[in-house]
Amino acid sequence: MIKTKMNELLGTKYPIIQAGMGPFSNNKLCIAAANAGALGLMSTSGIASGTRDFQPEIFQRWVETANANPEDSSEDILRSALKQADEGTKESGGIFGINVMVSGMMFEDAEKLINTAIAYREENPDIKERFKVIFTSAGDPLPWGDKIKGAGFKWLHVVPSVKGALRCQKAGCDLIVASGHEGGFHTSWEPVHSMTLLPAVVEALADSGIPVAGAGGFCDGKSMAAALSLGGAGIQMGTRFLATKESDFAPMWKEGIVNAGDRGTLVARGFVGPARWIKNETSKVHQKNTLELTPELFLDSPGPMTDGALQLMDYERKGIDATNEGNAEKAMYAGGECAQRVNDMPSVQEMVDNVMKGAVETIKNLPSVLG
Repeated sequence: MIKTKMNELLGTKYPIIQAGMGPFSNNKLCIAAANAGALGLMSTSGIASGTRDFQPEIFQRWVETANANPEDSSEDILRSALKQADEGTKESGGIFGINVMVSGMMFEDAEKLINTAIAYREENPDIKERFKVIFTSAGDPLPWGDKIKGAGFKWLHVVPSVKGALRCQKAGCDLIVASGHEGGFHTSWEPVHSMTLLPAVVEALADSGIPVAGAGGFCDGKSMAAALSLGGAGIQMGTRFLATKESDFAPMWKEGIVNAGDRGTLVARGFVGPARWIKNETSKVHQKNTLELTPELFLDSPGPMTDGALQLMDYERKGIDATNEGNAEKAMYAGGECAQRVNDMPSVQEMVDNVMKGAVETIKNLPSVLG
């Protein structure tokens, strides 16, 4: 059995976080992850106003998997999803939370969703021992601490740098996720990978007592053992959770992860900056167009929202829609570098158990290398 400060903080059986993976629906996956002993995270950006207006297919799928009404407000849709998660985790006592993007352009949506989560938890006190986490991302953590921690939630934030981690320390985060460049879909502007980032963040926060989880490239027991060896208190996994039986993602997307193979990803334009895609003919064209239309993406600079960037985002939206429709010719789907090491599609429980078993075996074998 592996116990870390992350287990103690969150109350989960295992030191594993199922990534939010917004704006896509993972309402069913969140429940399965929580029931399997990990922290299950429900994405919320799929019901933000921008998604409802400009990515209606993604919004519709989110609503369907929440057993909600698409005509309802985002707040009421989230309430339906929270009710579903409440009912789905009662027997196991699994721990879950929501992931909220808090970038400047989404500030109003974020505030509404966080307020809704706080109100729902207060109205349903029996849920408090399971609905324990608000996980913020893609923005400055500083404005959110009083609201989230004041309501009794454990507060997690994800960062791509030591600078971001120190900002989280100042804000008062309970746990920080250091996300390396290996991760799928949204990734950082600077290509700092987990082998460098995770120990750097751990060392920078050594005197704070704040536990750090690693994200980006983690998918099995060996990589979990590596994260613990680097000083991490656990791992966050997105791509590995995506390719499971209970995952809400489209069958073609899940199969694309399993079949990715060696050198199976590339980086090109995404909704909010750089994104890592599974390599196929559609994503190769997207990468070529990214280099031509928004070269700043590969120069560590956000750059302006140009006509070229909007054109690429439209191509991206159509590629994801094609994936959800099962159109292999036009499909484009995201995944992390670890996709080349994901070769099956187990249940979430089987996958989590295998990760933990593999981590224990790896750690037990480490003394054999000592002279």
